[in-house]
Amino acid sequence: MNANYDAEAITVLEGLEPVRRRPGMYIGGTGHDGFHHLLWEIVDNAVDEAIGGFASRIIVELDADGAGATVSDNGRGIPVAVHPKVGVSALQVILTTLHAGGKFGGSAYTTSGGLHGVGSSVVNALSSSLTATIRRDGFEWEQSYRRGAPRGPVQKVKPARASGTRIRFTPDPEIFGELRFSPDEVCEQLEIKAFLNKGLRIAFKDCATGKRQEFHHEGGVADFLAAQLAADRRTSTTERVFTLERDAAPRLHLAMCWSDAPHETFRSFVNGIPTRSGGTHEQGIKDAIARAIRAYIDTHDVAVPRKLKISTDDIREGVVAVASIFLAEPQFQGQTKDRLNNPEVRSQVESLVRPALERWLNTNRSLGDAILRRVIMAARARQASRDATEQIRRKSPVSRRLNLPGKLADCSTSDPSQAELFIVEGDSAGGSAKQGRDRRNQAILPLRGKVLNTEQASLKKINANRELSDIVKALGCGIGAGFDASKLRYHRIILLMDADSDGHHIATLLLTFFYRHLRPLVDGGYVYLAQPPLYRIDVGKKTWWASDDAEKARIIRKLPSNAKPEISRFKGLGEMMPKTLFRTTLDPRRRRLLQVGVEPAAELPTERLIGDLMGRDPQARLREINQWMEVVETLDI
Repeated sequence: MNANYDAEAITVLEGLEPVRRRPGMYIGGTGHDGFHHLLWEIVDNAVDEAIGGFASRIIVELDADGAGATVSDNGRGIPVAVHPKVGVSALQVILTTLHAGGKFGGSAYTTSGGLHGVGSSVVNALSSSLTATIRRDGFEWEQSYRRGAPRGPVQKVKPARASGTRIRFTPDPEIFGELRFSPDEVCEQLEIKAFLNKGLRIAFKDCATGKRQEFHHEGGVADFLAAQLAADRRTSTTERVFTLERDAAPRLHLAMCWSDAPHETFRSFVNGIPTRSGGTHEQGIKDAIARAIRAYIDTHDVAVPRKLKISTDDIREGVVAVASIFLAEPQFQGQTKDRLNNPEVRSQVESLVRPALERWLNTNRSLGDAILRRVIMAARARQASRDATEQIRRKSPVSRRLNLPGKLADCSTSDPSQAELFIVEGDSAGGSAKQGRDRRNQAILPLRGKVLNTEQASLKKINANRELSDIVKALGCGIGAGFDASKLRYHRIILLMDADSDGHHIATLLLTFFYRHLRPLVDGGYVYLAQPPLYRIDVGKKTWWASDDAEKARIIRKLPSNAKPEISRFKGLGEMMPKTLFRTTLDPRRRRLLQVGVEPAAELPTERLIGDLMGRDPQARLREINQWMEVVETLDI
C-alpha cells in the first residue's frame, strides 16, 4: 500500500465510467437479475410514455442468440434537438449523462417508474452496442453507441410520419459474461405491465423460436386478480369482486376479493414497480379493509357470536388484492424499490378505499353477508386454535417448559400467532433485548459466536450443536422426521444481528439452517430479518435512524444547509440502551422487518446460490464472490 495520500491519489470518474466500474451500484449486480434489469429500464421508459397517454403499443424483441433485445414504442420519441445548455443533441445527453432526463421537472412526466434519470444512460454504459432510432418532427433519426460512447452525431435518416422510439442494445459480455435473456421471464413481466396499464398492447417476439405473443388486458387489475386466483388455485368467496379505479392524483387502481386461502395475498405496485415488501400504500388498503368491515357490522347491527373477538387478522384472512398506485414523488426503501415509504400515502389510500368499500358492501348486502360469514369463520378457527393451545398449556405446563433452553427469555402469551422469538447475536445484545422487549409477546434467545454452517451438515451434527439445538427446542416444532408445524410456538421468528459484516455472516448461516432444515417455516412466512440502525443522527431535538451508509447520506441531504448533525455509529446492538433498542428495532409500530421467502421463479437460482456460497467447492464460491464483488465493495465490511 502506498503511504502517500495526496491530491494525485484522488481518482475522478467522468461520464459513464462510474457505471462500468461499479455496475452493482446501479443495477444491483451483474448476474441474471442485473442482466434483465437493463431490459426493464428500457421497457419502463416506454411504459412511462403509455402512462402519460402518449403511447398505446410497445414491442419487445429478443435476438436469436438471446444476447440482445430491441424495445419499440409509438410514443412521442426522445427529443433530438440540440440541448441549449449542453450544446449537443438531447438524445445524446439522455444516453450519456447520469441524472439527465424528463422525469425531474414534472412537465414531461407526471408519474414514472424511475425518477433518478439514470436508466437509459446506465443501459448504454453497460452495453457493448446500443442504437437509438427516433421518429419525431417528421423524420427518422439515428445514433449508435459503443460501451456508452457515441460513434458519431445524431443522423437524419429519412422522412417519417409516425412518432416513437426504438432502442436496440446488447449487454456487454465483458461485464455480464455469457448470460442470455429468459423468454419465459420476459413474457411474465410484460404481461404484468399490460395488466397494470389497462388498454396498453405489448407485443413480444423471440427471434430464436419465432414465438410471438401479445398482451392486452382491458380489465386491468381485475384481470390480474382473476389470473392470481387461478394461479393459486383459489376460489373467491363472492361471485363479484371489489374494484376501485381513480385516475385523479393519486391514481389508484385496486381489485380485491376474499378467497378460501388461509392467508392474505397482496400484489402491489407503485408507478409500475412491484413493491414486494409492501409499504404505506399497502398498509392504507389494510386499514381500509378492517374499518369498512367493522363499519358494516355496526351499520347493520350484525349479531356476532358471544365472546368471539374479531381481529384485523380475521378480517383480512383470505383477502387477495392487486393494487397499482401512481405517485409524482415516490420514496422507496433501498435501491431495489421493494417498499414504499411515503408516510402521507397511508392515510390518502385509506380515505379513498374505505368509503368506496363501505358503499360496495352496503349496496350489495348478499356479498357483504357472505364476506362477514368468512370473517366469522376465520375468527372461530383462530379462537379454537388459541383455546386448544391454552388447554394443552394448562394440562402440561411442566413438560412444556422443561425442554426449553435455559438462556431463553420466554414471553408470557401462549398464543403462537401473537408470539415473537428474537434470535439475537451475543449475550450483550441479548441482555439489552431482554430489558427492552415487550414481555407479553416477545421472547429473546441469545446466541454465542457464529453458528454451524449447515449446508452439508447431518441431522446428528445439528442436534449436537448447542446453539442450533437451542433454537429447535425454543421453536417447539422439531426437526427432520419429527417436524410438526402445528407445534410451532412463535409465528414470527426474527433474526436480530448487528448491522455489520459479522452480523450479516451470522444471519446468512442462520438463513442457510432454516432454508435447508426448517424450510416449511420459510415457505410459511414465519422467518424475518430485523433491520437495526447503524447510525443515529441528531439535529437539535430531532433524531433520525439510518440502517446503512446510503440511508445516512439520504437523511443528511434532506437536512437544511445550515444544520450541524451529530452522527453516532453503533458498534453493536449490545451498546444500545434497552429503550433505544425497543424503539428502533423491537417496537412493531416503528421497526422495519424483512420477511424471508422464496418466490417460485427464484427456486433454482436460490438453490444454486446457497449451494455455491455455503458448499464445500471453493471454486463455486469464488465465482459467486467475483460476480457480486462490485456490490460487496459498497458494503460496510
